[in-house]
Amino acid sequence: MTTDVVDSLAVWCEVREQVDWASAAVRCETPVPVRATVDGLATWFDETVRARDAARADRLLAAMARSRADAARKRPLTVDLLASWQRLVLGVPDVPFRQGDAFAKGGRERYALTPHTRQDFSACLRQSADPEIPPAARAARAYLDVAFFHPFPDGNARLALLTLAYVLDLEGVRLDQVGPLQTTRYADDPGGAADLAVLVTVLIRATYRRGARARANS
Repeated sequence: MTTDVVDSLAVWCEVREQVDWASAAVRCETPVPVRATVDGLATWFDETVRARDAARADRLLAAMARSRADAARKRPLTVDLLASWQRLVLGVPDVPFRQGDAFAKGGRERYALTPHTRQDFSACLRQSADPEIPPAARAARAYLDVAFFHPFPDGNARLALLTLAYVLDLEGVRLDQVGPLQTTRYADDPGGAADLAVLVTVLIRATYRRGARARANS
């Protein structure tokens, strides 16, 4: 792969600092916990993913169960925690942090590796617990951090979704649908990154409304 391709990780790090994350998503006024009548993440894995690859679905469900157990223990996001999920996602005994530049989209997107990439990624993960930022914005930012830091050789898009769900789970929020998130993997400018935070806010509010409606009608 050529290294002449623009470093998308460097672009993301610049964009990340330009977003007003505290205002990127309107603070949700829905009371927590937000528990869906339908488990959106499990349904996505068990239906949509399973229709394409049953073994992948089983691995993702195992990783989801592990991540939710970790959330119940309030474990902070770290590279090692993500690696423990990623071993289940990929079904392999070891998942080292990548050792070189990563490429995606047929080589059109490059994520450079520097001596401080892992340290920078760890710092970003710690910010997922910042109480000054609305949960929806923190979850969206963590999703994009995993997508652009591309910490492991494979499966980072799947890990990004698990990470987003984890940040919300720590706040007592589970979505009843995650399909809309599957079309959002690009944040080349501050507006694009903020749009993901807005989308997560919309999904949280919709989950709460549908759950409240279902409880009222039961």
